[in-house]
Amino acid sequence: MRVGQIITFGNYKWKVLNIKDTKALIITLDIVKQMPYHNRHEAVIWLNSSLRDYLNNTFYNEFSDHEKARIITTTNHNSGNLWYNPGPEPDSEDKVFILSLEEMVGPYFNDSMQLLINKGKNQRYWFERRDDNNSFRKSSYLGYVWWYWVRTGGRLKTSTVYIHGDGNIGIQGNKASKKNYNTLHPITQSNEGGVRPALWLEIDYNQ
Repeated sequence: MRVGQIITFGNYKWKVLNIKDTKALIITLDIVKQMPYHNRHEAVIWLNSSLRDYLNNTFYNEFSDHEKARIITTTNHNSGNLWYNPGPEPDSEDKVFILSLEEMVGPYFNDSMQLLINKGKNQRYWFERRDDNNSFRKSSYLGYVWWYWVRTGGRLKTSTVYIHGDGNIGIQGNKASKKNYNTLHPITQSNEGGVRPALWLEIDYNQ
């Protein structure tokens, strides 16, 4: 297994983002589902979001017992939004998760970290439309490019960062519970955000 490789695990294709010792960080190649980040309009963080509950229960239970044995429970350190709410959020113990803002701008997608640290004077709602690394973050759902959720909170406590269809980061966030916006997915006729699960996978597993 190598970084950048596309592998099959369970019912999905995944891209390998990182390898540490005998484990690999993988993310689904495509968006697997549309759903709100949270099912109620209220202040929300990753730890108590309905999306986290879905991924660590319903989605996790799609895997066989043999596959589950290879999924490593991970302590995720949840930093706040550096531009709007920089205070840290509680850590979470996750089998399956979505990536954070820092992970989305870091080396997994060719590294745009300096653009996050050094906010431009005219930047407010979007990360950087001309960032050459936007293309690395693009994904699709049912064959159409689509936007998807990021683990980090947005400008408001009821919003969450997301990746736009063009790969740019909506760092101000979309309303976590809102289901309908102007643009609808051509097949689902919904504008709910997409979900790209990630997990740490045991590479050398012989049970």
